[in-house]
Amino acid sequence: MKFTKTTEQDSNYNDLEKMSISELLLNINKEDQTVPLAVKKALPQIETLTEQIVLKLKEGGRLFYIGAGTSGRLGILDASECPPTFGVSHDLVMGLIAGGDIAIRKAVEFAEDSTEQGWIDLKKHNISNKDIVVGIAASGTTPYVISALEKCNEKNIITGCITCNLKSPLALTAKFPIEVIVGPEFVTGSSRMKAGTAQKLILNMLSTTTMIQLEKVKGNKMVNMQLSNNKLVNRGENMLVSELNIDKKAASKLLEKYGNVKEAIKNFTNE
Repeated sequence: MKFTKTTEQDSNYNDLEKMSISELLLNINKEDQTVPLAVKKALPQIETLTEQIVLKLKEGGRLFYIGAGTSGRLGILDASECPPTFGVSHDLVMGLIAGGDIAIRKAVEFAEDSTEQGWIDLKKHNISNKDIVVGIAASGTTPYVISALEKCNEKNIITGCITCNLKSPLALTAKFPIEVIVGPEFVTGSSRMKAGTAQKLILNMLSTTTMIQLEKVKGNKMVNMQLSNNKLVNRGENMLVSELNIDKKAASKLLEKYGNVKEAIKNFTNE
């Protein structure tokens, strides 16, 4: 099949500058509604990659996201939310972006075009075949990401990817690709829109499913979450009240003693 960059195709809409605010919002929303359906079609690929991630993390490995621009930022976002949400260490899931940390806030010119820096960035974290690396690139053509995955393949490090073009160079490089085809963007080529939304949905699925499989959730509650503010402390106390049938004061003491909901529940019978 010939590689076609659907992410660069002309928008289904024209004369955007002539639309009213109401029309613009309505049409953007109309396009956004197609994204979950595109993600649904990719569920078999998402499941296959998730299985690999769960396996590696259960064996003591780590998950790396690597990307550029919007894709890199989305990977960093998902990775940075794992410790507070699931109580895991900050080096279990890590996001790397072309151009380094400065690129999280400001675009770094030509950083994504490097065919060496991606692997250099991974090596800084002592990457090994115990780990798994997921490249993220809407276009599927980003040199920084592709070259990093190529090097990982050479070193027998399992690779996956999230891309929004079918049969892209990135998808052909990754051992476990996810291809979610969202079609042309509302603003031609602006892949921060539908493609970015699709990537965010998939990243949520990968990390959340993995953490549930790693027993970081009980029932439907984030029992391993970090108690980093009053809202989360209150949520934790309410979990204990519901789970253990105790009052709020007792829940507060348990939480203070054991540091998180999971340990409090586990040790309650010994109290």
